[in-house]
Amino acid sequence: MKIRLPATVKAIIDTLQAKGFEAYAVGGCVRDSILGRKPDDWDITTSARPEQVKKIFQRTVDTGLAHGTVTVLLGSGVHEVTTYRIDGEYEDSRHPRDVTFTASLEEDLKRRDFTINAMAYNETAGLVDLYGGMEDLQKRRIRCVGNPLDRFGEDALRIMRSVRFSAQLHFSIEKKTWEAVKVLAPTLSRISAERICAELLKLLLSDHPEELKTAWEAGITRVVLPEFDELMKTPQNNPHHCWNVGEHTLNSLCQVEADKVLRLTMLLHDMGKPACRTIDPEGIDHFKGHGEVSARMAEEILRRLRMDHDTIQKVSKLTRYHDWRVEPAERNVRRAVNRMGRELFPLLLKVQTADTLAQSRWYREEKLDRIRKVRQVYRKILEENQCVSLKELAITGKDLIGLGMKPGPAIGEVLSGALEQVLEEPEKNTKEYLLDFCRKYRRK
Repeated sequence: MKIRLPATVKAIIDTLQAKGFEAYAVGGCVRDSILGRKPDDWDITTSARPEQVKKIFQRTVDTGLAHGTVTVLLGSGVHEVTTYRIDGEYEDSRHPRDVTFTASLEEDLKRRDFTINAMAYNETAGLVDLYGGMEDLQKRRIRCVGNPLDRFGEDALRIMRSVRFSAQLHFSIEKKTWEAVKVLAPTLSRISAERICAELLKLLLSDHPEELKTAWEAGITRVVLPEFDELMKTPQNNPHHCWNVGEHTLNSLCQVEADKVLRLTMLLHDMGKPACRTIDPEGIDHFKGHGEVSARMAEEILRRLRMDHDTIQKVSKLTRYHDWRVEPAERNVRRAVNRMGRELFPLLLKVQTADTLAQSRWYREEKLDRIRKVRQVYRKILEENQCVSLKELAITGKDLIGLGMKPGPAIGEVLSGALEQVLEEPEKNTKEYLLDFCRKYRRK
């Protein structure tokens, strides 16, 4: 087995070896290289102590000295170099109370989460695979190093990582590892929201976001996203649908590209349905007002997960309007773009397309045809650079002050009135027409 190491990684390993220390590329970079995937980063493990690493390399950053990690800057490369270590007792289901540095690579690899992440490589020794990582790669399975109850007991976040790797690699979870996931899933309650959010995002942005169902089957979502469990209990006895709300959500995730805002929107767009469900005398389910309820829940959930403000606002807005059926007439589309904003409106069309593709075939083509026509109109509006917002008006507040208006709320009111004119008839977006309109508007 030969792995092509980046020049900076090879240089760091060669330098440490020349000084009499062992050094290997380790973990995910080795796994991904074997799978033919491009590693996100390259980590290095070594028998050298942190202070020795700092002495050997000129440019370093003290990343986590207590845990043996020094970041080495070499050329354009930035790589974490961590001393072989043995973790002490875990007290918070996440971090060891202390670590002990060791000269044994075997001891260092033994503490790692999954066999496929417990392989090391350098050009001298080749691949070091002490726990069957290669076999598990070939069998496409996620398996803990050693006793899975011990590994998950040390760090509960590994429970989510098992499902996340399953989604990213499209691997199955080995039986004993799976049983331990189900037993210890409740311990995820001890993990910070930020860590949970990071793992959930990686799962959602993988090639198989539908593996969220695996997290549900394991009892993970019951802890980290209990609202999803409610979706899995909520039927949709309606000709527009062929799955319950949860299955519809899972299918909709697969219908959009791996974009954070889009995937989160599809995850959350129907969260309000359980609370809004009603059944008519014919036994048909209805979910009136679920867009507004889902938007409020989306904001609450994302705040709980410590998501950034920008993402929260975008996802909440897309969720609120995901069921808005804009008709493909220019004036309607201009008003819709005005309400959503130029950035979000094309995302809304993607959300609606995904939502439709995850429904039954009843009127599906008609729904998709409406979306296609709206998209065509939207492109025409863009090509003609039609005004859809206040900042695109041919006049500004300064022009109104020039007419003798005093600064204040009245200026905003008049500009809004001018925008209404232009949204109806874009050819009116000229300075001459709008100034005349504003003079008349003031006299009303």
